[in-house]
Parts: sequence; C-alpha cells; structure tokens
Amino acid sequence: MSVAQKSVDTIRILSSEAIQKANSGHPGICIGAAPIGYELFADFLNFSYKNPKWDNRDRFVLSAGHGSMLLYSLLHLFGYNVGIEDIKNFRQFGSKTPGHPEYGTTEGIETSTGPLGQGLGNAVGFAVAEAHLAAIFNRPDFPVVDHFTYVLCGDGCLEEGMGYEACSFAGTQKLGKLILLYDKNNITIEGNISTTFAEDPATRFAAQGWQVIRVNDANNIYALKAAIQRAKSDLTRPSIIICRSVIGYGSPLADTADVHGAPMGEENLAKMKEFFNWTEEPFTVPEDVKAHCLDLAEKKLDKEREWLELFNKYEREYPDLAEKYRKFMSGADPDFYDMPELFNFRDAEATRVSGGKILNRLAYAVPNLMSGSADLSPSTKTELKGKGYFSPDNREGCNIHFGIREHAMAAICNGIQLHGGLRIVCSTFFSFSDYMKAGIRMSALMNIPVIYVMTHDSIGVGEDGPTHQPVEQLISLRSIPDIKVFRPCDGKETAAAYMSAFTNSSPTVIVLSRQNLKQHAGSGLTSMTGGYILSDCEGTPDVILIGTGSEIDLCIGAQEMLSGEGIRARVVSMPCMEEFEKQTAEYKEHVLPSEVKARVCVEAASHFSWYKYAKDYGEIIAMHTFGTSAPAGELFKHFGFTKENVVEKAKLSISKVNE
Repeated sequence: MSVAQKSVDTIRILSSEAIQKANSGHPGICIGAAPIGYELFADFLNFSYKNPKWDNRDRFVLSAGHGSMLLYSLLHLFGYNVGIEDIKNFRQFGSKTPGHPEYGTTEGIETSTGPLGQGLGNAVGFAVAEAHLAAIFNRPDFPVVDHFTYVLCGDGCLEEGMGYEACSFAGTQKLGKLILLYDKNNITIEGNISTTFAEDPATRFAAQGWQVIRVNDANNIYALKAAIQRAKSDLTRPSIIICRSVIGYGSPLADTADVHGAPMGEENLAKMKEFFNWTEEPFTVPEDVKAHCLDLAEKKLDKEREWLELFNKYEREYPDLAEKYRKFMSGADPDFYDMPELFNFRDAEATRVSGGKILNRLAYAVPNLMSGSADLSPSTKTELKGKGYFSPDNREGCNIHFGIREHAMAAICNGIQLHGGLRIVCSTFFSFSDYMKAGIRMSALMNIPVIYVMTHDSIGVGEDGPTHQPVEQLISLRSIPDIKVFRPCDGKETAAAYMSAFTNSSPTVIVLSRQNLKQHAGSGLTSMTGGYILSDCEGTPDVILIGTGSEIDLCIGAQEMLSGEGIRARVVSMPCMEEFEKQTAEYKEHVLPSEVKARVCVEAASHFSWYKYAKDYGEIIAMHTFGTSAPAGELFKHFGFTKENVVEKAKLSISKVNE
C-alpha cells in the first residue's frame, strides 16, 4: 500500500474514531470523501501551516460542514495547530473541534459552515474578492494576488436554493479560479436522493457556464489529481468536479443513510478497520503517514517564501501600489471625524437618498469598498457612482450586480468580507431580508462587519401593499446576537449609522425609508450611542416619547402639542437598541430615568421590541397586523401613527402612573 493511500485510510479511521468517542457526528462523508480531501491538501492547496492567514493562500471551504471531522483530520495531519487531544475532544465543550467548522475557533477554518449551501456562497465570494484584488494590484510578472478557491459540497448543498443562486452567479461572472468538488454519494439523512434530486447536475452546471469534469470513482486519487489539474487549466469559467463516492466506504453501513449522521457503533467500526487492514491503536497516526504529510506541508512553505520574495520585488518596482495593498489588507478605517460633509443635510429627504449620498462620500475615503444589490440599486441608492460594475470584462468594478438572488448575495458578501482586503455593502428592500436571514445570521455568528442596507422600511412603502411592507423584520433581526440594527430618523443619524458600521467588527443592518423625513436639529453623532435625548423639556419630564425612523417626527409634533397643554415631554431617538444597551447604566438612566414611568414607544413595526422600554405604565404604538395597500399617509393615519394619537397615549400613560 502506498503512503498516500495509507494517509487516506488514516483520515477515515481517525475521523470515525473521534465521532465514535463523541457519540455524535457524521462519519459517512468523512470516510467517503477522504480521498478528495487528501488529494487536495497533498498536491494542490497552497497554504502555510505556520502562517494560516498568509494573504495569498488558496482558500478551502467545507460547505458540507457536517463533515467537519474530515477537515480536522486533514488539519491535524498537515501541521496545523490541531493536536490529537483536540481530535479526541471532538464536539466537546470548549474544544477546537466543534461539531461544524467555526471561523475564529480553529486554525485553517476559512468560514463557519453547517447550514447547507452557505459555504458554497462563501466560496463564490472568496473568488470574487480574489478576482477584484488581482485586477487592482497585479502587474506583468507580479501576480501578487493569485490563488484558487476550492469548495467541497455534497448533494444537500446543491438541493438548497442557495446552490442554484450562487452557482448561476459564479458561472455568469466566469470565476475561473473557483473549483467545486462535488462529493456525489446520492445519500442524505432520509435515504437515497432518487425521489428528491433526480436531475443531472452535469447538465445543470454546463448550462450555468461551468466546466464539468467527472471522476467516476472518488477512491481513485490519480483520477482526482488529473481532474483538479484539468480544472485549474481553464481559467475562463468555474469548474465542478463530480466525484462519485460511496458514503461510509468500507464499513458495513456503506451506501446507506445509517452512516450519514450518527456514529457507526464499535462493532461496525471494528469491521471497517478489518476492511482497511488497520491494526493501529485508537487515535494513532502511523509514523510514515505523519512524516509524509508533514513533509508535504513543509514543502508548501516554499510557496509563501516565494510570494514574499515576489512582493519585496513588487514593492521596489511599484511602491505606491504596495503601500495601497497593505492598507487594503490591514483593514484600516478612515478618520470619519475629519469628514464633516457626512453630516451635511438640510432638506427633508428619504433616508435611502441620504444613505446613497453618504455611501458615495465614503467611497473615496474607503477605497477598498464594494457595494452590491439584488437588482435594486436604483431604489436602494447604493451604487458607487463612477466606480464601475464588477464583470468578466471589468474585474476592477466596485459595484456588483447580484441579480435577484438575495439568499446567495448575503453568503457571497460573507465570503468577500472573510477573504480580506475589502469592505462590502449589500442592499435590498427590507421585506426581502427574510430571504437573507441565514446569511445575516452567519455574519453575526462569525462577527464579521458586512454592512446590510435595507430600504423601504415600513408601511410607508404604501401602495405596494403588505408583501412589501416590513412589519416583523425589525424584531427578527434585533433578536440575532452580535448584530446592530439601525433605523435612523434623518440624514445625520444615517451618517452615524454608517460610521458605527465602519468602525466596528460586527455586522450592521441599516434600515432606511422610502418616504421623505425631516432633518432634526438635535440629531447627529450622538446617535452612535444607539439612544439619546433628541429634544428635551425644562425640568423632569412628565412623559418620555421614544421612537425610531419616521416616527420621530410624530414624537416631536406630539411634544409640541403636549407642551401647549403644560405637559413636559422628552423625545428620545432610539436608532439602535443594541448600541444603547452597551452604554453604561448611568448613561441609560440619564436618557431614560427610571423615575419617569410614563412613556410612549412609537415604531411602525412589530411591538415586541418595545416592552422593556415601555415597562409597566408605558404605551406602545406599533403594528399588530400586516399592512395593506394604500398611499402611505392614509396607512399611517389608519394604523394610529399620528401625533394626535401619540398625545392621547402619552396622557393615558400619565394617568396610569397617577392612579
């Protein structure tokens, strides 16, 4: 037996032992796809185990994230900081080997995967970023950005709608440095896919503009090698290598769903070891395998050394470009406090319009910015003017036509952000954020600063009706940990939202209006705190009016009416609850003093966000139903979003306090 084949079998056994010890996991793909993983790491993937974040490394994404033990075994064998104790602690609390790959937890993990299809979208984003940066920085004889993105998926990733969206986009964009290794074993949790996925993937991918390559036996590492070489030789289109594998190969449960998502059991594990003539003690890597894989990993360090030499020459030849490259890759943010024009707004206008102006002002201070839309940039106002559109003919273009592919757009943007060197903004109508929820959630889980611009923020959308009027979306996104959701009331608050987004590591959703909003004298930089006193009264207020977005104007109007009746009201703008909750207890008490129990919360969306601020005596003016089709002004009046109703609710709250 060759040492290469012995290495493949080591991956199979090590993965299966870890899953059995954890009594949890997915052994089938780890066993069946082991030759694919080995061949890629051994002969193709350029990486530096001593410097896992080397800029010009090839990226590998395990889209079928349930096969995480396959990846951990590969990382262990090829020198990464994943020791045998980490393998033994698979799926245990606090380990570096969690049940699905988690970005930031384990060296060598490029992105968190698990929800099927997300990794495939991420990989497309990696390839977009590589192509864009290569166009900006490469010069003849100086390919300083030159690497491939490899992604391993299974049948499930391609059954998801994400697969169609992302692969269609990749084919249209001719992303030739993207190679998809499709572990086609025809088994999912419920069994054979003959009744769920009977189409011909080869025809589908050919129609989407991909090079299609077949490997009829995934156990044939020589055929796999030839296939990957062929894929790399055609840079005019992405490539899919359809690898026919047997799930759980060599075990008594092979080619059945029983080996997909559960440990195979000690007896079956023992029989599989017999099949592979395996006599080593549990969790033992044979010495020749260990030496072989580490030798391959050491040789790959030469690629990094060669690249560093190339970059040193590049720096001497193109010093300005080299400095620009460093700035891109360092992710340094501009000094927003030297940009007073960001807050220059006078006339009433929709915050989507204000946001477009701000984004274009920022585009010249953030040269590594890209912006994309799901076919809605004329409405979301997120096009970077004069920056061109990314395409096969213009890789330097900073705008991206994602087409009507919201689900893939979010995942692709995660990949662009994860690649390094770029900042990414993407946009659509707020009601369509439901299509993007999985990708937004992954941004938050990985704590990466993707910026989501969601316009047409409320029933103010008007005549388009309830299908386009977001009601529950604010509370849905606010419920995601580690994300910021801004709903600004005017241009200055919108500028502050962008400043917060660009100066923090977490993802940000900026929710903007279609309808015109007044500019308020007290708004601005303070709104970065998430909640602040926009307009105050003399002395201790009798009631606090709290709102966001377009409803702030109602609060201001109600404050004036209440003042005329001798009732002191404070208006608090709460554009971002998440940021407000980060403030000190003293600051929050200053803005919302606990002694003032009369409160009215106003937002043209679901009421569920507001109970913690309304408390026992407060009133909430919000949506309890879907909207309807009518002019916006009529809708606001119909659903109680008037300054008169705010006044009425304020008096009611005061009366409850005084009872």
